[in-house]
Formats: sequence, structure tokens, C-alpha cells
Amino acid sequence: MEATTHGTSAWTRTARVSTEMEDRTIKDYFLKVLLFKCPLVIVAADGSDVQCATEDIGRKMIEGEFHSLSEIHTLMPTFAPKPYAWGKFKKSPPDTYFILMDFIDLETAAVDAMEFCSRLAQLHKNSTSPTGKFGFHITTCHGPNWQNTEWESSWCVYFTRLLRQFFKREIQQNGPWPEYEAAFEEFAKTVIPQLLEPLQSDGRFLKPCLVHGDLWEENTGTDLATGRSVIFDPSVMYAHNEYEFEMWRREIVRFSKVHLRRYFAHIPPSEPVHQWDDRNRLYSMKFNLAHSIALPATKDVCRDM
Repeated sequence: MEATTHGTSAWTRTARVSTEMEDRTIKDYFLKVLLFKCPLVIVAADGSDVQCATEDIGRKMIEGEFHSLSEIHTLMPTFAPKPYAWGKFKKSPPDTYFILMDFIDLETAAVDAMEFCSRLAQLHKNSTSPTGKFGFHITTCHGPNWQNTEWESSWCVYFTRLLRQFFKREIQQNGPWPEYEAAFEEFAKTVIPQLLEPLQSDGRFLKPCLVHGDLWEENTGTDLATGRSVIFDPSVMYAHNEYEFEMWRREIVRFSKVHLRRYFAHIPPSEPVHQWDDRNRLYSMKFNLAHSIALPATKDVCRDM
């Protein structure tokens, strides 16, 4: 067995592990080891503050990624690496967690927009929530922030709960701002229902789709062996498919209107269509909050957005 450093990943150290099988063939795996060491104030589902130990954050992040990859790989085996195991190292104080998956030799340049968006739409189309509701059967994490993925039939209720969770965490991280907090409360009570309740009103059905949950070009690549696009580092949930594009408004993200047009050729915007851009702006707020939590130096810019 041989392990060599390979690639980079936020919060983690990564390696290519080569093993010799019984038939003398070589099998390569990808090992990710969590390096996140800073305890965070985590906001529980009921709104209470919980000081979460490093080990607890690490377990949630790695376990969530394992089940996220498993869900995608089960549905589309060639769209995500197969995960084999996750766990805790026996001798590594403080507790250190790992995930082991198939090694895929990737080209990290921009994926082909037409092929990638076709496969992404296939993931959304072919996925079926096991409960018929929005959520996931286990906690997943956006970076080091765990997400409340408890099952919920109303997408408006589900997303509002998720956004409130991240907003309170941002206040805990970066400090209070009364005007900002009052504006958010008014926004949550009036604007969010205006944008999300119509999706499930007037006889409309909104399908919960499996989404990657943290999708930008750094979490995609092209399998050099097959030429097909691959996604990784997911934080999945069953959600409104348009939630997938929450990050695509940001200028630093190279997924653009070209990618959206390619995707909409397979799955058009939800009704009411004229609210599509406002919904996308709303979903992007959750990413902006996550960015502000992870990088406090950007809090003023993120809060203005």
C-alpha cells in the first residue's frame, strides 16, 4: 500500500491510496482527512445555541458527505465517486475523521456546459424523495455548518427554517446589528412567503429533487477515463431543483447564464416563471450567509448583499 498527497480540499488533507489486490492488480482510492480544528457556535433546530466540539463538527461533516455521495452514486454511478467507508482514526488526538472513496483521475478545467447540465438535470429528474418531502435522512453540512434537514412538506417552511438557522449563526459569528436583524425578520415574514408559497399554490406540485447543495466549478471535474463530468464534495438534500443554483449569481463562480440555458432546455423554470430570478436571488442569500460565517472578514460585503 502507498499513499501520496493528491489535490486540495477546504478543511481537509487529501491523498491517493494505491493498494495491490489479491490478483496483483492495483486499485486506487481517494482518502480525505478532516483538518478542521476551530470549534463553532452551532445553532440548534429550536434556535438555541450549542457550543459544538471539534469532534462533533468533524463527524457531522464526514458522515454527511459519505451519505451524500452514496445517494448520488446510487442514482447515477458515473456522476460521483463511490464512497466505501467513513470513520474515526483510532490514534489521533483530537478525534480526526476520514472518508474513503474511489479515486477518479480528474481534469479540473471547466466542464462542458451541455454535457454537465444534461447530467445535472438527469439527477434532478430521476431522484425521488423517500418520504415525498423536502429534507434528508441525515444531517449534511455546508462547509463546517450543519444544516437542519428534517423532513418537511412545505418548501417555504423548509427553506425559511434553513435560512433562519444560517442567519442566526452569522449573527453569533459576526456580532449583532439591530437594523439588519429587524430587516431580516420582516423579510422572512413577508417576502419569502410571497416568493415560495406560490410554488405549491393553485394546484401546483413541487417535486423534491436530490440536489448537490454546494455546486460550483471547484466541486466538478471531468473523468479523464470516460470524458464525462463528475461532481464531488456534496451536501445533499431533497429540495426545489432551483435551489441548486444558489451560488451561480456570484461573479467568482464560472457557472453562468449559458449553463442555466443549457439546464432549462431539460427542466424549465418552475411556475410562476416570472419569479424565477427573485427566487434565485433569495436562494443565494443562504450562500452569502455561509460565506460570511466562514470568512468573517467579508461580513460587511455579504451583509450588504
